[in-house]
Amino acid sequence: MNRLIALLLIAGTAALAGCNTMAGAGQDISKGGNAITNSAEQAK
Repeated sequence: MNRLIALLLIAGTAALAGCNTMAGAGQDISKGGNAITNSAEQAK
């Protein structure tokens, strides 16, 4: 029973870390897109 609880805790922690990583990657990509848009606007 203790092994099952430990396994579930580890799996839950990994899932939460994965979500945070993907959210951070999405924000970085969004900021990159905004920078490109701003550069294009300034070049007009």
